[in-house]
Amino acid sequence: MKVTIHKVESGKMTIQIEGKIAGQHVAELDRAWQDAVLMLGLNKLSLDIRGVTYLDANARRLLAGIFAKTQAEFIADTPLTKYFAEQAQQSFRPKNVKNLDTHSQPKVRRQS
Repeated sequence: MKVTIHKVESGKMTIQIEGKIAGQHVAELDRAWQDAVLMLGLNKLSLDIRGVTYLDANARRLLAGIFAKTQAEFIADTPLTKYFAEQAQQSFRPKNVKNLDTHSQPKVRRQS
């Protein structure tokens, strides 16, 4: 697993995640996320998951939690990474919101 934090440029910070995220790597990703959030401020966050090959259940929950806190944009380019991004976004359910638009598409920037 590799995590690279690209500092804020043009109002956006990117966390690039690569490899298999499972077991102890989830804690490493969480530490990197906690470090990044200190620099994020009011800037927009992007999660570049194009290099992710596997996420265990805890990693999926962590990505959903990051999305819930930041409404981050996911950068995904394969069916697998797009699936991971869509799962993280669909796991987020705002509280006290009735009539969610179930037909809206998750926010994923697709790269080819």
